[in-house]
Amino acid sequence: MNWREHIAVEPNICHGQACLIGTRVLVSVVLDNLAAHVPPDEIMRSYPSVTPEGIDACIAYAAELARERVVTLPPSSAHAL
Repeated sequence: MNWREHIAVEPNICHGQACLIGTRVLVSVVLDNLAAHVPPDEIMRSYPSVTPEGIDACIAYAAELARERVVTLPPSSAHAL
């Protein structure tokens, strides 16, 4: 999946936030919905301009961002020995 075919960051569109090309649907909105366990078909009903490929592109975009940047997290009490 080449997410670059589906996602753009343009300073004059959505205040420069990543969005699906041809829409004003932010990648973060799609990812927030997926994180909340909203099924893809429900996301597409709520945002008719979003396609299955667009949802996949959002996931691929997030995966690439996760590979590029490491965010230090505090130790979890669940992992403490």
